[in-house]
Amino acid sequence: MIILDYKDARPIYEQVVEKFKLLILKGVLDKDAQMPSVRSLAMELSINPNTIQKAYAELERQGYIYAVKGRGNFISDSACLLDKRKEELKLRLKELYREGKELGMAKSDFMEYLSRLDE
Repeated sequence: MIILDYKDARPIYEQVVEKFKLLILKGVLDKDAQMPSVRSLAMELSINPNTIQKAYAELERQGYIYAVKGRGNFISDSACLLDKRKEELKLRLKELYREGKELGMAKSDFMEYLSRLDE
């Protein structure tokens, strides 16, 4: 389900968070589906259970999962999360566009590059 990149400079828990966010937003993990237990995922990934616990806490803080006492963690409704993520991407794109303009890039430079991404 999740493959970690040990060469990645980001902490392991951040990688776990990002992988689960993508799986949730893509609809691979359905709403109200149960997440793997902390212990089982830690064993599967061969990492410390505290790392998984930290990742789950971050996912819950961001609204991607919710906890049910004594039962585990479950996937939240991703519809509003997907809209929120798209807005975040638009803001990042706007920031990149501003930075590019400051460096002398024209709008046509961005458009040309974006059009080549699908090739």
